[in-house]
Amino acid sequence: MNLDAFDEAQLPTKQIDPNLMQVHRVMGLQVRNNVLFVAVSDPTNLHALDSVQFLMGMSLSPVVVEDDKLGQWIAKLVERSDTSMQSFDLADDEFGVLEPDGLNDKSEALGQEIDDAPVVKFLNKMLLDAINMGASDLHFEPYEKFYRVRYRVDGILREINQPPLAIKEKLASRIKVISNMDISEKRVPQDGRMKLVLSKTRHIDFRVSTLPMLHGEKIVLRILDPASASLGIDALGYEPEQKAALLRAIQRPYGLVLVTGPTGSGKTVSLYSCLNILNNPGVNIATAEDPCEIPLAGINQVNVNDKQGLTFAAALKSFLRQDPDIIMIGEIRDLETADMAIKAASTGHMVLSTLHTNDAPSTLTRLLNMGVAPFNIAAAVSLITAQRLARRLCPSCKVPMDVPKQALLGLGFSEHDLDGSWQLYVPKAGGCPHCNDGYKGRVGIYQVMPISDAISRLIMNNGTVHDIADQAKLEGVKDLRLAGLEKVKQGLTSIAEIESCTNEQ
Repeated sequence: MNLDAFDEAQLPTKQIDPNLMQVHRVMGLQVRNNVLFVAVSDPTNLHALDSVQFLMGMSLSPVVVEDDKLGQWIAKLVERSDTSMQSFDLADDEFGVLEPDGLNDKSEALGQEIDDAPVVKFLNKMLLDAINMGASDLHFEPYEKFYRVRYRVDGILREINQPPLAIKEKLASRIKVISNMDISEKRVPQDGRMKLVLSKTRHIDFRVSTLPMLHGEKIVLRILDPASASLGIDALGYEPEQKAALLRAIQRPYGLVLVTGPTGSGKTVSLYSCLNILNNPGVNIATAEDPCEIPLAGINQVNVNDKQGLTFAAALKSFLRQDPDIIMIGEIRDLETADMAIKAASTGHMVLSTLHTNDAPSTLTRLLNMGVAPFNIAAAVSLITAQRLARRLCPSCKVPMDVPKQALLGLGFSEHDLDGSWQLYVPKAGGCPHCNDGYKGRVGIYQVMPISDAISRLIMNNGTVHDIADQAKLEGVKDLRLAGLEKVKQGLTSIAEIESCTNEQ
């Protein structure tokens, strides 16, 4: 059929969302007896037709048209739809924002339709504001009566904006389009990725996750800044003896090095800082992640895809046929992956991985609980690092504070620590223009535990977590609380922050 025969004003544009038209290249022509006639250039694309039919709730009758004309009409309808969004009842201070300088030149970074639409401008502003504030995550959350945007800054969620509730569907569609997700699927969680180009030399990746909720889809964007991987191990906050132990472990020809801690504790940055040290033309490095968060030249990175059968264990099996020297596994989640990692570490490969445990000693019992044989753990694991991120005191406004000696002893300091050579600081109430409530940035707190012969024997003899922790303490390994108190002595963070992110040991 010739599309030129149709009058644009008569098209049933309200039936199909223009973004949906763009994704599936399907355009509504006419509604007759609850049948929607749609223009398509590829009538064999049944997935697109099924998706549109499900969302429309009516039968479809496809009509074949020329592909170039279909593309022109869809572009025209999308432009008209974006212009009509100006009729939203939006407050000027929420949506009356200018397009960020230089962003139009990089339109491929946020999709091909960057223009003056309010939703597009609002999303651009939220992304750039999050980057400028040093946020790690953005949360777009729909509720029955309102819609809110929160940023996680220095580990704490802060409410930033409450845009109109009417925007939630269009904002979700916009984020899905530029993240290569299925815009028509709203019933199951989806994962995607998008990129924001800030300059010729710097770009920011976002890992995008959607979750169907009671009143719409919650969308969380994790900011993945490749620059964080090039900070270097000195910038992470390891004490000199901890850094030396870690470097000795990763520069061995074989063994298993585990980095543990909760979600968002900086495990990936620690691993990539190690990979940066090891990355040279003389070694073959392969990584399996879910997903790859930090692109790094010279490293063979694989995205795990459970739906397609590419699990961590399957990727690891393939790596072993690719002549690797160093292998990094994003996370050990099950016995099969743990077994493969142990075998690889025992047969001449350096293996790095992460595990979700509370501290270094409990990591060993976690492996035992997974079903890994004690002698395999003792033979393969060479070092375990547990870590947390504590908020760093703002250097511009932190306030010195005197605390009675008995109170400091009760917090975990020893008599030797209280020699008067250091000053305790607390955040200034309300902070200053340079920080958030007296804190700016974060500092790592680490427990670095090499696996000594004595600890290996405890593992072989089925020693408990307390047995292993006691032996590590005898060998001079500081637990997370003591490592945190060391940061307090250095004036980097506060007692309250250490108490909130570490347990009393």
